[in-house]
Amino acid sequence: MNPNDLVQFLNKSPSEFTKDDIIAFCEAKGIEMVNFRYEGGDGKLKMLNFIISSKEYLDTILTDGERVDGSSLFSFVGAESSDLYVIPRYRTAFVNPFTEIPTLEILCSYYDNEGKPLETSAEHILRKANAEFTKQTGATFKCLAELEYYVIGDVDETFPAVDQKGYHSAEPFVKYEEIRTEAMKLIAKAGGKIKYGHSEVGCFTKGERYNEQHEIEFLPMPAEEAVESLIIAKWMVRMLGYRYGVEISFAPKITVGKAGSGLHFHMLAEKDGKNLLVENGALSDMAKKMIAGVLDIGDAITAFGNTVPTSYLRLVPHQEAPTNVCWGDRNRSVVIRVPLGWNGLTSMTLDANPGDDTISLVRPSKQTFEYRVGDGSADPYLLVASLIIGALHGINMKDGLKMAEDLYVSVNIFAPENADRLAQLKQLPVSCWESADVLAEKRAVFEENGIFPAAMIDARIKMLKAYEDEGLSEKLYGNDKAIAELVAEYIHVA
Repeated sequence: MNPNDLVQFLNKSPSEFTKDDIIAFCEAKGIEMVNFRYEGGDGKLKMLNFIISSKEYLDTILTDGERVDGSSLFSFVGAESSDLYVIPRYRTAFVNPFTEIPTLEILCSYYDNEGKPLETSAEHILRKANAEFTKQTGATFKCLAELEYYVIGDVDETFPAVDQKGYHSAEPFVKYEEIRTEAMKLIAKAGGKIKYGHSEVGCFTKGERYNEQHEIEFLPMPAEEAVESLIIAKWMVRMLGYRYGVEISFAPKITVGKAGSGLHFHMLAEKDGKNLLVENGALSDMAKKMIAGVLDIGDAITAFGNTVPTSYLRLVPHQEAPTNVCWGDRNRSVVIRVPLGWNGLTSMTLDANPGDDTISLVRPSKQTFEYRVGDGSADPYLLVASLIIGALHGINMKDGLKMAEDLYVSVNIFAPENADRLAQLKQLPVSCWESADVLAEKRAVFEENGIFPAAMIDARIKMLKAYEDEGLSEKLYGNDKAIAELVAEYIHVA
């Protein structure tokens, strides 16, 4: 039942794909073009096209990759020594659903002139972090993304939506359900493992334009595969928006007073098929330590998960977005939420379906914990690498359990009666500048074990502080006076 074309043809999982498998698929399916895809410094997928003129040529490009101009892809690569190799990762291959010519897409990794992985490549940083987690714990770090976005089109007055009440609405009260469901189908065919999709809270009309928020959530996958699926999903949603003649926005905040779009990540650690976040039906000590570690550097993680000024207009009270460093069960006002995990609950389905003897009462734990700070401006590779580093940091902290206990909250911290508890909690950065400062302060945690290169940290700090340019709010948000004024007030710009 796997919808991936290559999985169906080869009858094997993507992790087992070989070069010969890719060639056999291309021959059988009449593939005429292969596109290499790789993330640039701007976080978008770049592309190199190859017309397949022979089996030998296809073998050559799949074996050798190709060279590209790194200085045009990354600001930190100089023109004097800019050549980089891009080498395909066979497990990522999928058929492009948008081209008239039968085309195969495949994601690539960067290598330098010595044939070594590019140390400053975001994809390689995640690979190193992931390997270090498994080395130290013997476990696999799995995660899943919640991809939120707005579809923006012309106003349709029939069956009007209620402002900021779009959560789980359905046609005809939402107008762009078709785009979401088509995106889900195409993402699944490309190898993405989707949990579900739905409309989100945000819906509003602004002038002649209607803005409608949606979410696609994935199933837990090994970290690198989870990020690959997310990057492909964002590209596909954008492509569908382009084809349907609507705008797609992953921006953290579109306008004041309306729901922003986050990029939440759920995490878990798994060993021998067992979810290590649960022990005896409750959250394990390992889980609490991982949470404490992410919280300890959570303010610095914003440097990779909240990278534009409007990121910090989303992180405000009463918008289901965190502002202070804490965690809790089922609590949406915190940095880390521990959602319902079905732990020890085996009777609900039997109660709903009495007499069904096909229902198994032995179910694997679905428990995760959710980092709720990131948004669409994030580089997913670097954000997930940071979360892995935070989890390892917590596992190795001597006082991890004590920190987890101290930072736990069981109330809505934004409620007036909980003002004293709120005052005890450290605040997240409120600007790119503050994010850069806290990254500089805690950079040693990211640089430990050589995972984040010092040059990458330096470049990130420089990028975030560049937003201090005079008049930036007007340059970026001149068409939205309210946003521009808030940026000027809160983001330390003139």
